[in-house]
Amino acid sequence: MKRVLEWSFAFLFFLIGLATPNQLYGQSDSTLLSYQEYLQNIVNYHPIAQKAALKTALAKAETLGAKGNLDPVLASDWSQKNFADKLYYQQFAAKLKFPTRLGIDVVGGYENTQGVFLNPENKTDDFGLWHLGLEVNILQGLIVNERKTALDQAKVFQDLAENEKQIILNDLVYNASSAYVIWQQYSYNQIVLAENLALANTYFENTRQSYANGEKSAMDTLEAFILYQDAIAFQQKNELGLIKSKQNVENHLWFKENPVTLQENTQPEDYTNQIFPSPKETENFSLANHPILLAAINKLSYAEIDQRLKREKLKPKLKLKYNPLLATADDGLNPNFAVNNYKWGFDFSMPLLLRSERANRDKGEIKIMEIKYDLQNKRNELQNKIEGSWLQQDLLREQIVLLDRNLENYRRLLDGENEKFRLGESSVFLLNKRQEKYIDGQLKLIETTIKQQIELLNFLYFSNQLMIPNASN
Repeated sequence: MKRVLEWSFAFLFFLIGLATPNQLYGQSDSTLLSYQEYLQNIVNYHPIAQKAALKTALAKAETLGAKGNLDPVLASDWSQKNFADKLYYQQFAAKLKFPTRLGIDVVGGYENTQGVFLNPENKTDDFGLWHLGLEVNILQGLIVNERKTALDQAKVFQDLAENEKQIILNDLVYNASSAYVIWQQYSYNQIVLAENLALANTYFENTRQSYANGEKSAMDTLEAFILYQDAIAFQQKNELGLIKSKQNVENHLWFKENPVTLQENTQPEDYTNQIFPSPKETENFSLANHPILLAAINKLSYAEIDQRLKREKLKPKLKLKYNPLLATADDGLNPNFAVNNYKWGFDFSMPLLLRSERANRDKGEIKIMEIKYDLQNKRNELQNKIEGSWLQQDLLREQIVLLDRNLENYRRLLDGENEKFRLGESSVFLLNKRQEKYIDGQLKLIETTIKQQIELLNFLYFSNQLMIPNASN
């Protein structure tokens, strides 16, 4: 009965062998997408990079709006009443105001009135009345006011916009670089697994041939076939990851306003290449210029400027107005100035309880404290991440050296086991174990190298040393 089963297995695997391709096709000629080309494309065309550039334009618009508070203002008013064939009154007034950064406005104007029933206080001669004077905020708004606050905040906003632009670009380059490195891992895993598949196919073919020659049993043939099927499954599993990683790379590739799809044979550069810049050691750099911290500092400055205005609102409002009056001479050209001709007055107001003003001041103080706490936390987090990343890189580099040595030893063992198998002194089981260790060693070396590259990328990101090329479009 045992002999019958053995012959049945033999016939089954003979048929399988006929259906199994005897030749594995290698990769076709591939197109290389280098990391530098990939990164340059992202900076030039990715929508997020274009969005980052808008931060500068937004800062310019903010500054223009703040300067607009100092624009001169021209105003005029015309009023006329006619009734029962009489000109009751006709009043014309024009005023030009020049605001300043301080709470002082330079005001000039002209008035011309006439009519039968004109209010005497508004009466002028036929040539009108000129005036030129000042409006001064004596208490609230003299030094700190909305106009000066807007200009000061606009300056801070420009720096904040540049920091936020850099943060956006850093995040984009970091995510894109991570995607590229993962693509490298799956691409080179595929090469190793293709070698594994070729070896498994060779073992299966040799075992099938040895069985035909009476040197191997049907069980050996079945085992070799199972190993060959496992190799196919491993490669297909990695291919799923390769497709996903390649799609993630394509998500970052654009040309002008159109997304880019990579050709099927496009490959990343060698995973052993040093694609990232050499970093400075932890003691040789400072976090003082880190955009994340600078953005928090600028937000703090922005809030403190606003808080000064909120504290200013606690003061009473007192505006003093003084305008010398210039009557026009009989020729209508030369105004006459007299010290005794002037108009002056003041406006005063003050909320009795100041509850709204005090509430705004308190909320501003709370917001400032929140920003300070966030800044402290961000600085501490970055410092810890930088130090931890640097230590992990050292450990991973040591692992890479060890794995590389082990891989060489695994290769020697596999070569020796192959020779023994060729001479009939080994089995498919032992050969498979040697091959499994060799292939697993290659995959671990690739995985650890990629981990080291990702950790280096993390260190560059945390320490603000990422390489971002200039946009060329």
